[in-house]
Amino acid sequence: MLRFMPVGDSQTIGSAGEHTWRYRLWQHLRATYGGPFALVGPRETLYDKATDAPTSHAYADPDFPRAHLAGWGEGWLHMAPLIGGAVREHRADVLLVALGLIDLGFYTDPAQTAENAHRFVIEARTANPRVRMVVLPVVPNALAESDPGFAERVALFNDLLAKKVADLDEPRSPLLLASPPRSYDIHTDTYDGTHPNASGEHRIAAAFADAMHQAWGLAEPYDG
Repeated sequence: MLRFMPVGDSQTIGSAGEHTWRYRLWQHLRATYGGPFALVGPRETLYDKATDAPTSHAYADPDFPRAHLAGWGEGWLHMAPLIGGAVREHRADVLLVALGLIDLGFYTDPAQTAENAHRFVIEARTANPRVRMVVLPVVPNALAESDPGFAERVALFNDLLAKKVADLDEPRSPLLLASPPRSYDIHTDTYDGTHPNASGEHRIAAAFADAMHQAWGLAEPYDG
Protein backbone atom coordinates (compact mmCIF):
# COMPACT_ATOMS: atom_id res chain seq x y z
CA MET A 1 0.00 0.00 0.00
CA LEU A 2 1.48 3.31 -1.12
CA ARG A 3 0.37 6.09 1.18
CA PHE A 4 0.19 9.65 -0.19
CA MET A 5 -0.18 12.67 2.08
CA PRO A 6 -1.27 15.96 0.49
CA VAL A 7 0.22 18.91 2.40
CA GLY A 8 -0.72 22.49 1.65
CA ASP A 9 -2.54 25.73 2.28
CA SER A 10 -5.94 27.00 1.12
CA GLN A 11 -5.32 25.77 -2.43
CA THR A 12 -5.04 22.23 -1.06
CA ILE A 13 -7.63 22.08 1.70
CA GLY A 14 -10.23 23.68 -0.56
CA SER A 15 -13.54 25.13 0.60
CA ALA A 16 -17.10 23.87 0.93
CA GLY A 17 -18.65 22.67 -2.31
CA GLU A 18 -15.37 22.00 -4.14
CA HIS A 19 -13.83 18.77 -5.42
CA THR A 20 -10.19 19.83 -4.64
CA TRP A 21 -7.09 18.81 -6.57
CA ARG A 22 -6.71 15.99 -4.06
CA TYR A 23 -9.85 14.42 -5.46
CA ARG A 24 -8.66 14.89 -9.05
CA LEU A 25 -5.33 13.20 -8.27
CA TRP A 26 -7.08 10.35 -6.47
CA GLN A 27 -9.22 9.76 -9.55
CA HIS A 28 -6.13 9.71 -11.74
CA LEU A 29 -4.24 7.29 -9.50
CA ARG A 30 -7.25 5.05 -9.18
CA ALA A 31 -7.41 4.82 -12.96
CA THR A 32 -3.71 4.45 -13.75
CA TYR A 33 -1.73 3.23 -10.72
CA GLY A 34 -1.39 -0.52 -10.73
CA GLY A 35 -1.23 -1.16 -6.98
CA PRO A 36 -3.10 -0.34 -3.79
CA PHE A 37 -2.76 3.18 -2.48
CA ALA A 38 -4.40 5.59 -0.05
CA LEU A 39 -4.54 9.27 0.76
CA VAL A 40 -3.59 9.77 4.40
CA GLY A 41 -3.26 12.55 6.94
CA PRO A 42 -4.64 13.86 10.22
CA ARG A 43 -7.37 16.07 8.72
CA GLU A 44 -10.37 15.49 6.45
CA THR A 45 -12.39 18.70 6.34
CA LEU A 46 -12.76 21.58 3.92
CA TYR A 47 -12.68 25.24 4.90
CA ASP A 48 -16.11 26.74 5.53
CA LYS A 49 -16.18 30.40 4.48
CA ALA A 50 -19.44 30.98 6.34
CA THR A 51 -17.90 30.06 9.70
CA ASP A 52 -14.29 31.00 8.84
CA ALA A 53 -13.15 27.59 10.08
CA PRO A 54 -12.07 24.22 8.60
CA THR A 55 -15.28 22.48 9.63
CA SER A 56 -17.00 21.52 6.38
CA HIS A 57 -17.48 18.02 4.99
CA ALA A 58 -19.42 19.34 1.98
CA TYR A 59 -17.23 17.99 -0.80
CA ALA A 60 -18.67 18.13 -4.30
CA ASP A 61 -18.07 14.36 -4.31
CA PRO A 62 -17.39 13.09 -0.78
CA ASP A 63 -16.82 9.50 -1.87
CA PHE A 64 -13.02 9.45 -1.80
CA PRO A 65 -10.25 9.19 0.84
CA ARG A 66 -10.29 12.78 2.03
CA ALA A 67 -7.38 12.67 4.49
CA HIS A 68 -4.77 15.42 4.21
CA LEU A 69 -2.56 17.83 6.12
CA ALA A 70 -3.65 21.19 4.77
CA GLY A 71 -4.96 24.38 6.29
CA TRP A 72 -6.42 27.68 5.19
CA GLY A 73 -3.79 30.30 5.99
CA GLU A 74 -1.07 27.77 6.84
CA GLY A 75 2.35 27.56 5.21
CA TRP A 76 5.81 26.03 5.56
CA LEU A 77 6.09 27.89 8.88
CA HIS A 78 3.09 26.03 10.27
CA MET A 79 3.61 22.63 8.66
CA ALA A 80 7.29 22.13 9.51
CA PRO A 81 6.52 21.48 13.21
CA LEU A 82 3.62 19.16 12.33
CA ILE A 83 4.98 17.04 9.52
CA GLY A 84 7.10 14.64 11.56
CA GLY A 85 4.23 13.55 13.76
CA ALA A 86 1.86 13.30 10.81
CA VAL A 87 4.26 11.18 8.77
CA ARG A 88 4.93 8.92 11.73
CA GLU A 89 1.30 8.48 12.76
CA HIS A 90 -0.09 7.95 9.27
CA ARG A 91 2.91 6.09 7.84
CA ALA A 92 3.15 8.34 4.80
CA ASP A 93 5.32 7.15 1.91
CA VAL A 94 4.91 10.13 -0.44
CA LEU A 95 4.31 13.77 0.50
CA LEU A 96 2.64 16.00 -2.10
CA VAL A 97 3.48 19.51 -0.95
CA ALA A 98 2.06 22.84 -2.16
CA LEU A 99 3.13 25.62 0.21
CA GLY A 100 4.72 29.07 0.20
CA LEU A 101 2.13 31.58 -0.94
CA ILE A 102 0.81 32.21 2.58
CA ASP A 103 4.31 32.40 4.05
CA LEU A 104 5.43 35.05 1.59
CA GLY A 105 2.21 37.00 1.89
CA PHE A 106 1.99 37.16 5.68
CA TYR A 107 4.81 35.58 7.64
CA THR A 108 8.32 35.21 6.23
CA ASP A 109 10.64 36.54 3.54
CA PRO A 110 11.94 34.22 0.77
CA ALA A 111 15.08 33.15 2.65
CA GLN A 112 13.17 32.42 5.86
CA THR A 113 10.53 30.53 3.90
CA ALA A 114 13.19 28.41 2.23
CA GLU A 115 14.70 27.61 5.64
CA ASN A 116 11.29 26.46 6.88
CA ALA A 117 11.04 24.24 3.81
CA HIS A 118 14.44 22.81 4.75
CA ARG A 119 13.24 22.13 8.28
CA PHE A 120 10.11 20.46 6.88
CA VAL A 121 12.21 18.02 4.85
CA ILE A 122 14.44 17.17 7.81
CA GLU A 123 11.45 16.59 10.12
CA ALA A 124 9.71 14.38 7.55
CA ARG A 125 12.84 12.28 7.07
CA THR A 126 13.35 11.94 10.80
CA ALA A 127 9.93 10.32 10.95
CA ASN A 128 10.48 8.19 7.82
CA PRO A 129 14.02 8.08 6.41
CA ARG A 130 12.66 6.73 3.11
CA VAL A 131 9.82 9.17 2.59
CA ARG A 132 9.50 10.58 -0.92
CA MET A 133 8.44 14.18 -1.50
CA VAL A 134 7.09 16.11 -4.47
CA VAL A 135 7.14 19.87 -3.98
CA LEU A 136 5.19 22.34 -6.11
CA PRO A 137 6.57 25.87 -6.54
CA VAL A 138 4.30 28.79 -5.72
CA VAL A 139 1.87 29.00 -8.63
CA PRO A 140 0.66 32.21 -10.34
CA ASN A 141 -1.74 34.25 -8.24
CA ALA A 142 -3.54 37.59 -8.27
CA LEU A 143 -1.27 39.31 -5.76
CA ALA A 144 1.82 38.49 -7.80
CA GLU A 145 0.10 39.92 -10.87
CA SER A 146 -0.86 43.19 -9.16
CA ASP A 147 2.13 43.70 -6.85
CA PRO A 148 5.58 43.64 -8.52
CA GLY A 149 7.31 43.43 -5.14
CA PHE A 150 5.39 40.33 -4.19
CA ALA A 151 6.02 38.84 -7.62
CA GLU A 152 9.76 39.32 -7.03
CA ARG A 153 9.52 37.59 -3.66
CA VAL A 154 7.68 34.66 -5.21
CA ALA A 155 10.25 34.35 -7.99
CA LEU A 156 13.13 34.50 -5.51
CA PHE A 157 11.54 31.92 -3.24
CA ASN A 158 10.88 29.56 -6.14
CA ASP A 159 14.56 29.84 -7.10
CA LEU A 160 15.62 29.16 -3.50
CA LEU A 161 13.22 26.24 -3.29
CA ALA A 162 14.69 24.69 -6.43
CA LYS A 163 18.17 24.96 -4.91
CA LYS A 164 16.98 23.43 -1.64
CA VAL A 165 15.42 20.52 -3.48
CA ALA A 166 18.61 19.91 -5.46
CA ASP A 167 20.77 20.12 -2.34
CA LEU A 168 18.56 17.91 -0.16
CA ASP A 169 17.67 15.24 -2.70
CA GLU A 170 19.07 11.84 -1.84
CA PRO A 171 18.57 8.33 -3.27
CA ARG A 172 16.89 6.75 -0.26
CA SER A 173 14.50 9.71 0.20
CA PRO A 174 13.96 11.37 -3.19
CA LEU A 175 12.95 15.02 -3.21
CA LEU A 176 11.37 16.17 -6.43
CA LEU A 177 10.46 19.66 -7.62
CA ALA A 178 7.36 19.53 -9.79
CA SER A 179 7.09 21.80 -12.78
CA PRO A 180 4.55 24.64 -12.49
CA PRO A 181 1.09 23.55 -13.64
CA ARG A 182 0.96 23.64 -17.44
CA SER A 183 -0.72 26.71 -18.95
CA TYR A 184 -2.00 27.81 -15.54
CA ASP A 185 -3.95 31.06 -15.95
CA ILE A 186 -5.35 32.84 -12.91
CA HIS A 187 -8.18 34.24 -15.03
CA THR A 188 -9.46 30.84 -16.17
CA ASP A 189 -8.06 28.36 -13.62
CA THR A 190 -9.08 30.12 -10.39
CA TYR A 191 -12.33 31.59 -9.11
CA ASP A 192 -10.71 34.56 -7.35
CA GLY A 193 -7.20 34.87 -8.73
CA THR A 194 -5.73 32.49 -6.16
CA HIS A 195 -7.90 29.45 -5.43
CA PRO A 196 -8.31 26.83 -8.15
CA ASN A 197 -11.61 26.17 -9.87
CA ALA A 198 -12.26 22.83 -11.58
CA SER A 199 -9.75 23.40 -14.38
CA GLY A 200 -7.18 24.66 -11.89
CA GLU A 201 -7.69 21.56 -9.74
CA HIS A 202 -6.95 19.39 -12.77
CA ARG A 203 -3.82 21.38 -13.62
CA ILE A 204 -2.41 21.15 -10.09
CA ALA A 205 -3.18 17.43 -9.91
CA ALA A 206 -1.47 17.01 -13.28
CA ALA A 207 1.66 18.79 -12.04
CA PHE A 208 2.04 16.25 -9.23
CA ALA A 209 1.06 13.23 -11.34
CA ASP A 210 3.34 14.08 -14.24
CA ALA A 211 6.29 14.75 -11.94
CA MET A 212 5.90 11.34 -10.29
CA HIS A 213 5.50 9.58 -13.61
CA GLN A 214 8.49 11.27 -15.23
CA ALA A 215 10.84 10.85 -12.28
CA TRP A 216 9.71 7.58 -10.76
CA GLY A 217 7.61 5.86 -13.43
CA LEU A 218 4.62 5.98 -11.12
CA ALA A 219 1.19 5.60 -12.74
CA GLU A 220 0.65 7.35 -16.09
CA PRO A 221 0.79 10.93 -17.38
CA TYR A 222 -2.23 12.93 -16.35
CA ASP A 223 -5.12 13.00 -18.79
CA GLY A 224 -7.98 15.07 -17.48
